[in-house]
Amino acid sequence: MQSQATYNYNVVRQFSIMTVVWGVVGMLVGVIVAAQLVWPQLNLNEWLHFGRLRPLHTNGVIFAFGGCALFATSYFCVQRTCHTPLFAPWLASFTFWGWQAVIVLAVITLPLGLTTGKEYAELEWPIDILIAAVWVSYAVVFFGTIAKRKTSHIYVANWFFGGFILTVALLHIVNSAALPVTLTKSYSAYAGVQDAMVQWWYGHNAVGFFLTAGFLGMMYYFVPKQAERPVYSYRLSVVHFWALIFTYMWAGPHHLHYTALPDWTQSVGMIFSLILLAPSWGGMINGVMTLSGAWHKLRTDPILKFLITALSFYGMSTFEGPMMSIKTVNALSHYTDWTIGHVHSGALGWVAMISIGSMYYLIPRMYGKTQMYSVGLINAHFWIATIGIVLYIASMWIAGVMQGLMWRATNPDGTLTYSFVESVKASYPFWTIRLLGGVMFLTGMLIMFYNMVRTMAGEKAYEAPVVAPAAAHA
Repeated sequence: MQSQATYNYNVVRQFSIMTVVWGVVGMLVGVIVAAQLVWPQLNLNEWLHFGRLRPLHTNGVIFAFGGCALFATSYFCVQRTCHTPLFAPWLASFTFWGWQAVIVLAVITLPLGLTTGKEYAELEWPIDILIAAVWVSYAVVFFGTIAKRKTSHIYVANWFFGGFILTVALLHIVNSAALPVTLTKSYSAYAGVQDAMVQWWYGHNAVGFFLTAGFLGMMYYFVPKQAERPVYSYRLSVVHFWALIFTYMWAGPHHLHYTALPDWTQSVGMIFSLILLAPSWGGMINGVMTLSGAWHKLRTDPILKFLITALSFYGMSTFEGPMMSIKTVNALSHYTDWTIGHVHSGALGWVAMISIGSMYYLIPRMYGKTQMYSVGLINAHFWIATIGIVLYIASMWIAGVMQGLMWRATNPDGTLTYSFVESVKASYPFWTIRLLGGVMFLTGMLIMFYNMVRTMAGEKAYEAPVVAPAAAHA
Protein backbone atom coordinates (compact mmCIF):
# COMPACT_ATOMS: atom_id res chain seq x y z
CA MET A 1 0.00 0.00 0.00
CA GLN A 2 1.50 3.35 -1.08
CA SER A 3 1.26 6.25 1.35
CA GLN A 4 1.36 9.97 0.65
CA ALA A 5 5.00 10.03 1.72
CA THR A 6 6.01 8.06 -1.37
CA TYR A 7 5.21 10.83 -3.89
CA ASN A 8 8.24 11.75 -5.98
CA TYR A 9 8.61 15.49 -5.54
CA ASN A 10 12.29 15.69 -6.46
CA VAL A 11 11.73 16.20 -10.20
CA VAL A 12 8.80 18.55 -9.48
CA ARG A 13 11.12 20.65 -7.31
CA GLN A 14 13.82 20.74 -10.01
CA PHE A 15 11.40 21.85 -12.74
CA SER A 16 9.78 24.43 -10.42
CA ILE A 17 13.12 26.13 -9.71
CA MET A 18 14.08 26.17 -13.39
CA THR A 19 10.67 27.61 -14.32
CA VAL A 20 11.54 30.75 -12.37
CA VAL A 21 15.18 30.83 -13.53
CA TRP A 22 14.30 30.47 -17.24
CA GLY A 23 11.43 32.92 -16.78
CA VAL A 24 13.93 35.57 -15.70
CA VAL A 25 16.34 34.71 -18.54
CA GLY A 26 13.68 34.52 -21.29
CA MET A 27 12.03 37.78 -20.26
CA LEU A 28 15.41 39.53 -19.92
CA VAL A 29 16.14 38.64 -23.56
CA GLY A 30 12.65 39.93 -24.43
CA VAL A 31 13.43 43.27 -22.78
CA ILE A 32 16.73 43.45 -24.71
CA VAL A 33 15.06 42.89 -28.09
CA ALA A 34 12.33 45.43 -27.20
CA ALA A 35 15.09 47.93 -26.37
CA GLN A 36 16.83 47.17 -29.69
CA LEU A 37 13.72 48.36 -31.55
CA VAL A 38 13.74 51.63 -29.60
CA TRP A 39 17.53 52.11 -29.80
CA PRO A 40 18.84 50.34 -32.93
CA GLN A 41 22.45 51.00 -31.84
CA LEU A 42 21.94 48.20 -29.28
CA ASN A 43 22.13 45.71 -32.20
CA LEU A 44 25.78 45.22 -31.29
CA ASN A 45 27.08 42.51 -33.63
CA GLU A 46 25.93 39.59 -35.74
CA TRP A 47 25.46 37.32 -32.68
CA LEU A 48 23.46 39.73 -30.54
CA HIS A 49 21.25 41.59 -33.02
CA PHE A 50 17.45 41.43 -33.08
CA GLY A 51 17.27 38.69 -35.73
CA ARG A 52 19.36 36.30 -33.60
CA LEU A 53 17.97 37.18 -30.16
CA ARG A 54 14.28 37.22 -31.07
CA PRO A 55 14.03 33.42 -31.66
CA LEU A 56 16.08 32.93 -28.48
CA HIS A 57 13.45 34.97 -26.62
CA THR A 58 10.48 33.06 -28.07
CA ASN A 59 12.07 29.65 -27.45
CA GLY A 60 13.22 30.70 -23.99
CA VAL A 61 9.81 31.90 -22.83
CA ILE A 62 7.72 29.19 -24.52
CA PHE A 63 9.84 26.07 -24.12
CA ALA A 64 12.19 26.91 -21.24
CA PHE A 65 9.86 28.87 -18.92
CA GLY A 66 6.52 27.46 -20.11
CA GLY A 67 7.90 23.96 -20.70
CA CYS A 68 9.43 23.66 -17.22
CA ALA A 69 6.16 24.92 -15.68
CA LEU A 70 4.22 22.24 -17.59
CA PHE A 71 6.60 19.45 -16.55
CA ALA A 72 6.50 20.54 -12.89
CA THR A 73 2.73 20.91 -12.63
CA SER A 74 1.83 17.80 -14.67
CA TYR A 75 4.21 15.61 -12.63
CA PHE A 76 2.75 17.01 -9.39
CA CYS A 77 -0.88 16.81 -10.52
CA VAL A 78 -0.74 13.28 -11.96
CA GLN A 79 0.72 11.88 -8.73
CA ARG A 80 -1.74 13.66 -6.47
CA THR A 81 -4.84 12.84 -8.50
CA CYS A 82 -3.82 9.23 -9.23
CA HIS A 83 -2.65 8.56 -5.64
CA THR A 84 0.56 6.96 -6.85
CA PRO A 85 4.22 8.01 -7.34
CA LEU A 86 5.63 8.67 -10.80
CA PHE A 87 6.18 5.71 -13.08
CA ALA A 88 9.89 5.12 -13.94
CA PRO A 89 11.41 7.93 -11.80
CA TRP A 90 14.80 7.52 -13.50
CA LEU A 91 13.07 8.38 -16.81
CA ALA A 92 11.44 11.41 -15.15
CA SER A 93 14.92 12.50 -14.11
CA PHE A 94 16.08 12.09 -17.72
CA THR A 95 13.26 14.40 -18.89
CA PHE A 96 14.58 17.10 -16.55
CA TRP A 97 18.23 16.91 -17.56
CA GLY A 98 17.37 16.30 -21.22
CA TRP A 99 15.09 19.34 -21.32
CA GLN A 100 17.74 21.55 -19.71
CA ALA A 101 20.23 20.28 -22.32
CA VAL A 102 17.80 21.27 -25.11
CA ILE A 103 17.49 24.76 -23.64
CA VAL A 104 21.26 25.23 -23.24
CA LEU A 105 21.82 24.04 -26.83
CA ALA A 106 19.22 26.60 -27.99
CA VAL A 107 21.06 29.34 -26.07
CA ILE A 108 24.27 28.37 -27.89
CA THR A 109 23.01 27.71 -31.44
CA LEU A 110 20.41 30.45 -32.00
CA PRO A 111 22.77 33.43 -31.48
CA LEU A 112 25.22 31.67 -33.84
CA GLY A 113 22.53 31.68 -36.52
CA LEU A 114 22.20 27.88 -36.64
CA THR A 115 18.50 27.73 -37.39
CA THR A 116 15.94 26.08 -39.66
CA GLY A 117 14.11 29.41 -40.00
CA LYS A 118 10.78 27.88 -38.88
CA GLU A 119 8.76 29.83 -36.34
CA TYR A 120 8.86 28.14 -32.88
CA ALA A 121 10.78 25.27 -34.53
CA GLU A 122 14.10 26.96 -35.24
CA LEU A 123 16.35 24.34 -33.65
CA GLU A 124 18.43 22.15 -35.95
CA TRP A 125 17.93 18.42 -36.45
CA PRO A 126 20.25 16.93 -33.76
CA ILE A 127 18.48 19.04 -31.09
CA ASP A 128 15.10 18.08 -32.59
CA ILE A 129 15.97 14.41 -32.08
CA LEU A 130 16.84 15.11 -28.42
CA ILE A 131 13.52 16.96 -28.00
CA ALA A 132 11.67 13.94 -29.43
CA ALA A 133 13.53 11.57 -27.07
CA VAL A 134 12.72 13.72 -24.03
CA TRP A 135 9.10 14.09 -25.08
CA VAL A 136 8.52 10.38 -25.66
CA SER A 137 10.07 9.75 -22.22
CA TYR A 138 7.72 12.35 -20.75
CA ALA A 139 4.75 10.51 -22.29
CA VAL A 140 5.96 7.17 -20.89
CA VAL A 141 6.29 8.63 -17.37
CA PHE A 142 2.95 10.48 -17.49
CA PHE A 143 0.80 7.73 -19.01
CA GLY A 144 2.64 5.05 -17.05
CA THR A 145 1.65 6.88 -13.86
CA ILE A 146 -1.99 7.01 -15.01
CA ALA A 147 -1.89 3.30 -15.87
CA LYS A 148 -0.87 2.39 -12.30
CA ARG A 149 -3.25 4.85 -10.62
CA LYS A 150 -5.00 3.84 -7.40
CA THR A 151 -8.27 5.56 -8.42
CA SER A 152 -10.66 4.47 -11.16
CA HIS A 153 -11.34 8.04 -12.26
CA ILE A 154 -8.93 10.13 -14.38
CA TYR A 155 -9.27 13.76 -13.27
CA VAL A 156 -9.93 16.26 -16.07
CA ALA A 157 -6.61 18.11 -15.58
CA ASN A 158 -4.86 14.88 -16.60
CA TRP A 159 -6.93 14.73 -19.79
CA PHE A 160 -5.63 18.17 -20.74
CA PHE A 161 -2.04 17.32 -19.80
CA GLY A 162 -2.29 14.01 -21.68
CA GLY A 163 -3.82 15.61 -24.78
CA PHE A 164 -1.08 18.23 -24.81
CA ILE A 165 1.70 15.64 -24.45
CA LEU A 166 0.43 13.41 -27.29
CA THR A 167 -0.34 16.26 -29.68
CA VAL A 168 2.95 18.11 -29.18
CA ALA A 169 4.83 14.87 -29.95
CA LEU A 170 2.91 14.49 -33.22
CA LEU A 171 3.34 18.17 -34.16
CA HIS A 172 7.06 18.26 -33.42
CA ILE A 173 7.97 15.04 -35.20
CA VAL A 174 5.96 15.78 -38.37
CA ASN A 175 6.95 19.46 -38.70
CA SER A 176 10.62 18.86 -37.90
CA ALA A 177 11.05 16.18 -40.59
CA ALA A 178 14.18 17.31 -42.41
CA LEU A 179 16.99 16.23 -44.71
CA PRO A 180 20.32 16.71 -42.86
CA VAL A 181 23.20 18.12 -44.93
CA THR A 182 25.73 18.61 -42.12
CA LEU A 183 25.59 18.36 -38.32
CA THR A 184 24.36 21.97 -38.14
CA LYS A 185 22.35 22.32 -41.36
CA SER A 186 19.24 20.62 -42.72
CA TYR A 187 16.43 21.35 -45.17
CA SER A 188 12.75 20.79 -44.56
CA ALA A 189 11.26 17.59 -45.94
CA TYR A 190 8.46 19.74 -47.40
CA ALA A 191 8.61 22.44 -50.05
CA GLY A 192 6.89 25.71 -50.84
CA VAL A 193 3.29 26.18 -49.77
CA GLN A 194 3.15 22.64 -48.32
CA ASP A 195 6.00 23.58 -46.00
CA ALA A 196 4.12 26.71 -44.95
CA MET A 197 0.93 24.72 -44.34
CA VAL A 198 2.70 22.09 -42.20
CA GLN A 199 4.61 24.82 -40.35
CA TRP A 200 1.45 26.72 -39.36
CA TRP A 201 -0.42 23.53 -38.59
CA TYR A 202 2.44 23.05 -36.12
CA GLY A 203 2.79 26.74 -35.18
CA HIS A 204 -0.82 27.41 -34.28
CA ASN A 205 -1.19 24.08 -32.51
CA ALA A 206 1.94 24.86 -30.50
CA VAL A 207 -0.22 27.74 -29.25
CA GLY A 208 -3.28 25.47 -28.99
CA PHE A 209 -1.68 22.57 -27.18
CA PHE A 210 1.65 23.64 -25.69
CA LEU A 211 0.39 27.07 -24.62
CA THR A 212 -3.30 26.34 -24.04
CA ALA A 213 -4.24 22.71 -23.32
CA GLY A 214 -1.33 22.12 -20.94
CA PHE A 215 -1.99 25.33 -19.02
CA LEU A 216 -5.70 24.51 -18.85
CA GLY A 217 -4.55 21.37 -17.03
CA MET A 218 -2.93 23.73 -14.50
CA MET A 219 -6.12 25.76 -14.29
CA TYR A 220 -8.32 22.73 -13.59
CA TYR A 221 -6.05 21.62 -10.75
CA PHE A 222 -4.75 24.78 -9.07
CA VAL A 223 -7.82 27.05 -9.26
CA PRO A 224 -10.08 24.60 -7.35
CA LYS A 225 -7.23 23.82 -4.90
CA GLN A 226 -6.45 27.47 -4.13
CA ALA A 227 -10.11 28.50 -4.02
CA GLU A 228 -10.94 25.41 -1.94
CA ARG A 229 -14.01 24.92 -4.14
CA PRO A 230 -14.94 22.11 -6.56
CA VAL A 231 -14.81 22.77 -10.30
CA TYR A 232 -17.95 24.75 -11.20
CA SER A 233 -19.16 22.20 -13.77
CA TYR A 234 -17.37 18.92 -14.27
CA ARG A 235 -19.60 18.12 -17.24
CA LEU A 236 -18.61 21.41 -18.88
CA SER A 237 -14.92 20.59 -18.30
CA VAL A 238 -15.29 17.34 -20.26
CA VAL A 239 -17.18 19.07 -23.12
CA HIS A 240 -14.51 21.79 -23.02
CA PHE A 241 -11.74 19.21 -23.45
CA TRP A 242 -13.21 17.34 -26.44
CA ALA A 243 -14.47 20.48 -28.22
CA LEU A 244 -11.13 22.25 -27.78
CA ILE A 245 -8.86 19.45 -28.97
CA PHE A 246 -11.03 18.72 -32.01
CA THR A 247 -11.44 22.34 -33.12
CA TYR A 248 -7.90 23.64 -32.54
CA MET A 249 -6.32 21.23 -35.04
CA TRP A 250 -7.99 22.97 -38.00
CA ALA A 251 -7.25 26.63 -37.19
CA GLY A 252 -3.65 26.91 -38.48
CA PRO A 253 -4.38 28.23 -42.00
CA HIS A 254 -5.56 31.58 -40.57
CA HIS A 255 -1.85 32.46 -40.36
CA LEU A 256 -1.68 32.24 -44.15
CA HIS A 257 -4.48 34.54 -45.34
CA TYR A 258 -3.76 36.23 -48.69
CA THR A 259 -0.88 33.85 -49.49
CA ALA A 260 -0.38 31.09 -52.09
CA LEU A 261 -2.34 28.69 -49.86
CA PRO A 262 -5.62 27.71 -51.60
CA ASP A 263 -8.42 30.10 -50.69
CA TRP A 264 -10.74 27.33 -49.45
CA THR A 265 -8.04 26.19 -46.99
CA GLN A 266 -7.72 29.74 -45.65
CA SER A 267 -11.50 29.83 -45.19
CA VAL A 268 -11.52 26.50 -43.32
CA GLY A 269 -8.90 27.93 -40.93
CA MET A 270 -11.01 31.04 -40.41
CA ILE A 271 -14.25 29.11 -39.77
CA PHE A 272 -12.67 26.75 -37.23
CA SER A 273 -10.99 29.71 -35.53
CA LEU A 274 -14.41 31.31 -35.05
CA ILE A 275 -15.90 28.03 -33.76
CA LEU A 276 -12.98 27.86 -31.31
CA LEU A 277 -14.41 30.81 -29.40
CA ALA A 278 -17.12 28.55 -27.87
CA PRO A 279 -14.96 25.91 -26.14
CA SER A 280 -12.37 28.52 -25.16
CA TRP A 281 -14.92 30.69 -23.39
CA GLY A 282 -16.60 27.59 -21.94
CA GLY A 283 -13.34 26.74 -20.19
CA MET A 284 -12.72 30.31 -19.10
CA ILE A 285 -16.23 30.61 -17.61
CA ASN A 286 -15.83 27.23 -15.89
CA GLY A 287 -12.60 28.38 -14.23
CA VAL A 288 -13.91 31.78 -13.15
CA MET A 289 -17.22 30.37 -11.87
CA THR A 290 -15.29 27.90 -9.70
CA LEU A 291 -14.95 30.90 -7.37
CA SER A 292 -18.72 30.92 -6.77
CA GLY A 293 -19.11 31.34 -3.04
CA ALA A 294 -15.41 32.19 -2.63
CA TRP A 295 -15.06 35.58 -4.36
CA HIS A 296 -14.11 37.20 -1.07
CA LYS A 297 -10.83 35.26 -1.14
CA LEU A 298 -9.58 37.45 -4.00
CA ARG A 299 -9.19 40.33 -1.52
CA THR A 300 -6.58 38.54 0.54
CA ASP A 301 -5.15 35.75 -1.65
CA PRO A 302 -2.58 37.01 -4.19
CA ILE A 303 -2.09 33.50 -5.66
CA LEU A 304 -5.78 33.40 -6.53
CA LYS A 305 -5.42 36.86 -8.08
CA PHE A 306 -2.77 35.49 -10.44
CA LEU A 307 -4.92 32.49 -11.39
CA ILE A 308 -8.16 34.41 -11.99
CA THR A 309 -6.45 37.28 -13.82
CA ALA A 310 -4.83 34.64 -16.05
CA LEU A 311 -8.30 33.29 -16.88
CA SER A 312 -9.50 36.82 -17.69
CA PHE A 313 -6.63 37.28 -20.15
CA TYR A 314 -7.32 33.81 -21.56
CA GLY A 315 -10.91 34.86 -22.26
CA MET A 316 -9.79 38.12 -23.83
CA SER A 317 -7.08 36.65 -26.06
CA THR A 318 -9.30 33.75 -27.20
CA PHE A 319 -11.91 36.30 -28.28
CA GLU A 320 -9.34 38.46 -30.04
CA GLY A 321 -7.73 35.53 -31.91
CA PRO A 322 -10.89 34.39 -33.72
CA MET A 323 -11.72 38.02 -34.57
CA MET A 324 -8.25 38.50 -36.09
CA SER A 325 -8.71 35.32 -38.15
CA ILE A 326 -11.59 36.93 -40.10
CA LYS A 327 -10.13 37.77 -43.49
CA THR A 328 -11.25 41.40 -43.58
CA VAL A 329 -9.87 42.05 -40.09
CA ASN A 330 -6.70 40.14 -40.94
CA ALA A 331 -6.15 42.41 -43.95
CA LEU A 332 -5.63 45.25 -41.46
CA SER A 333 -3.92 43.38 -38.59
CA HIS A 334 -1.51 41.00 -40.34
CA TYR A 335 2.22 41.80 -40.07
CA THR A 336 1.47 44.65 -37.64
CA ASP A 337 2.18 45.04 -33.93
CA TRP A 338 -1.47 44.18 -33.26
CA THR A 339 -0.41 40.53 -33.70
CA ILE A 340 2.42 41.09 -31.19
CA GLY A 341 -0.10 42.54 -28.72
CA HIS A 342 -2.40 39.54 -29.22
CA VAL A 343 0.42 37.03 -28.74
CA HIS A 344 1.56 38.71 -25.52
CA SER A 345 -1.93 39.07 -24.06
CA GLY A 346 -1.94 35.26 -24.26
CA ALA A 347 1.74 34.68 -23.40
CA LEU A 348 2.08 37.14 -20.53
CA GLY A 349 -1.54 37.47 -19.42
CA TRP A 350 -2.55 33.81 -19.65
CA VAL A 351 0.50 31.53 -19.80
CA ALA A 352 2.86 33.45 -17.51
CA MET A 353 0.23 34.48 -14.94
CA ILE A 354 -1.24 30.95 -14.57
CA SER A 355 2.31 29.54 -14.35
CA ILE A 356 3.39 32.09 -11.74
CA GLY A 357 0.29 31.43 -9.63
CA SER A 358 0.86 27.67 -9.87
CA MET A 359 4.53 28.03 -8.90
CA TYR A 360 3.61 30.15 -5.87
CA TYR A 361 1.33 27.26 -4.85
CA LEU A 362 3.93 24.55 -5.55
CA ILE A 363 7.25 25.96 -4.35
CA PRO A 364 6.52 26.24 -0.60
CA ARG A 365 4.97 22.75 -0.60
CA MET A 366 8.06 21.34 -2.32
CA TYR A 367 10.24 22.73 0.49
CA GLY A 368 8.09 21.88 3.49
CA LYS A 369 6.74 25.42 4.04
CA THR A 370 3.21 26.55 4.77
CA GLN A 371 3.55 29.55 2.41
CA MET A 372 6.05 31.63 0.45
CA TYR A 373 8.63 33.70 2.34
CA SER A 374 6.68 36.93 1.72
CA VAL A 375 3.00 37.23 0.77
CA GLY A 376 3.55 40.98 0.44
CA LEU A 377 6.10 40.35 -2.34
CA ILE A 378 3.59 38.12 -4.14
CA ASN A 379 1.09 41.01 -4.02
CA ALA A 380 3.74 43.44 -5.30
CA HIS A 381 4.61 41.00 -8.09
CA PHE A 382 0.97 40.72 -9.08
CA TRP A 383 0.37 44.47 -9.44
CA ILE A 384 3.69 45.22 -11.15
CA ALA A 385 3.14 42.36 -13.63
CA THR A 386 -0.49 43.26 -14.34
CA ILE A 387 0.27 46.93 -15.00
CA GLY A 388 3.21 45.85 -17.17
CA ILE A 389 0.97 43.59 -19.27
CA VAL A 390 -1.64 46.33 -19.78
CA LEU A 391 1.02 48.82 -20.88
CA TYR A 392 2.53 46.23 -23.23
CA ILE A 393 -0.60 45.02 -25.01
CA ALA A 394 -2.40 48.41 -25.15
CA SER A 395 0.63 50.05 -26.79
CA MET A 396 0.90 47.20 -29.31
CA TRP A 397 -2.81 47.32 -30.16
CA ILE A 398 -2.66 51.06 -30.86
CA ALA A 399 0.60 50.76 -32.81
CA GLY A 400 -0.77 47.83 -34.82
CA VAL A 401 -4.00 49.52 -35.89
CA MET A 402 -2.03 52.67 -36.75
CA GLN A 403 0.47 50.69 -38.84
CA GLY A 404 -2.30 48.83 -40.70
CA LEU A 405 -4.11 52.08 -41.51
CA MET A 406 -0.90 53.83 -42.62
CA TRP A 407 0.12 50.95 -44.89
CA ARG A 408 -3.22 50.87 -46.70
CA ALA A 409 -3.75 54.66 -46.95
CA THR A 410 -3.67 55.94 -50.56
CA ASN A 411 -3.75 59.32 -52.26
CA PRO A 412 -6.44 60.20 -54.84
CA ASP A 413 -4.03 59.19 -57.62
CA GLY A 414 -3.59 55.72 -56.11
CA THR A 415 -0.08 56.21 -54.70
CA LEU A 416 0.69 55.33 -51.09
CA THR A 417 0.15 58.19 -48.63
CA TYR A 418 2.93 57.07 -46.28
CA SER A 419 6.28 55.43 -46.86
CA PHE A 420 7.11 52.38 -44.74
CA VAL A 421 9.75 54.31 -42.82
CA GLU A 422 7.12 56.86 -41.75
CA SER A 423 5.10 54.06 -40.11
CA VAL A 424 8.28 52.92 -38.33
CA LYS A 425 8.92 56.45 -37.06
CA ALA A 426 5.33 56.76 -35.82
CA SER A 427 5.70 53.46 -33.91
CA TYR A 428 8.60 54.59 -31.70
CA PRO A 429 6.51 56.04 -28.82
CA PHE A 430 4.51 52.80 -28.61
CA TRP A 431 7.67 50.66 -28.73
CA THR A 432 8.99 52.72 -25.79
CA ILE A 433 5.81 52.04 -23.78
CA ARG A 434 6.08 48.35 -24.70
CA LEU A 435 9.66 48.35 -23.36
CA LEU A 436 8.45 49.89 -20.08
CA GLY A 437 5.76 47.20 -19.77
CA GLY A 438 8.35 44.49 -20.43
CA VAL A 439 10.74 45.94 -17.82
CA MET A 440 7.89 45.89 -15.27
CA PHE A 441 7.08 42.25 -16.04
CA LEU A 442 10.76 41.31 -15.75
CA THR A 443 10.94 43.19 -12.42
CA GLY A 444 8.07 41.02 -11.18
CA MET A 445 9.98 37.87 -12.17
CA LEU A 446 13.06 39.08 -10.29
CA ILE A 447 10.89 39.66 -7.21
CA MET A 448 9.60 36.09 -7.60
CA PHE A 449 13.15 34.74 -7.89
CA TYR A 450 14.14 36.51 -4.64
CA ASN A 451 10.99 35.27 -2.89
CA MET A 452 11.70 31.71 -4.08
CA VAL A 453 15.31 31.75 -2.85
CA ARG A 454 14.27 33.07 0.58
CA THR A 455 11.50 30.46 0.77
CA MET A 456 13.95 27.65 -0.03
CA ALA A 457 16.44 28.95 2.55
CA GLY A 458 13.92 29.35 5.39
CA GLU A 459 13.15 26.94 8.21
CA LYS A 460 10.93 23.98 7.28
CA ALA A 461 7.47 23.89 8.80
CA TYR A 462 7.26 20.16 8.01
CA GLU A 463 9.18 17.53 6.09
CA ALA A 464 8.24 17.56 2.38
CA PRO A 465 7.56 13.95 1.30
CA VAL A 466 10.09 12.82 -1.30
CA VAL A 467 10.97 9.35 -2.50
CA ALA A 468 14.33 8.18 -3.76
CA PRO A 469 14.21 6.57 -7.25
CA ALA A 470 14.99 3.11 -5.85
CA ALA A 471 12.18 3.28 -3.29
CA ALA A 472 9.58 4.06 -5.96
CA HIS A 473 9.72 0.49 -7.24
CA ALA A 474 8.65 -0.91 -3.88
